Amino acid sequence: MGRNLTDIIASLPADEQAAVEARYQELKQEVEGLRELRQIAGKAQADIATALNIKQPSVSKIEGQADMYLSTLRSYVEAIGGKLELTVKLPARPLLRLHNLGDLAADRDAGSHTSARRRRPA
Repeated sequence: MGRNLTDIIASLPADEQAAVEARYQELKQEVEGLRELRQIAGKAQADIATALNIKQPSVSKIEGQADMYLSTLRSYVEAIGGKLELTVKLPARPLLRLHNLGDLAADRDAGSHTSARRRRPA
């Protein structure tokens, strides 16, 4: 008769069982993409579409993209009730957290629109 995974893990020394459990918990915290993230948050694509003031097919398109603007990703994460934090891993350094990276582009765009309005003749 075959053994199941639980039995195999139970037969390991306690320190190895702890390592398996720690790795399991790490993997449980990772998600494959935006679709899974939305599902974990308990939201439907229609909910996200309403929050972002776009149509549901656009949410589906965002979820399928491999490359997007940080501002799009931030808006999506905020629409599911989260907050986007960016971290950088460098060799032999602790994690570095980037703050306001997407905000800079939004502020610059807003500033250029404001400047353009000011330059417009009356």
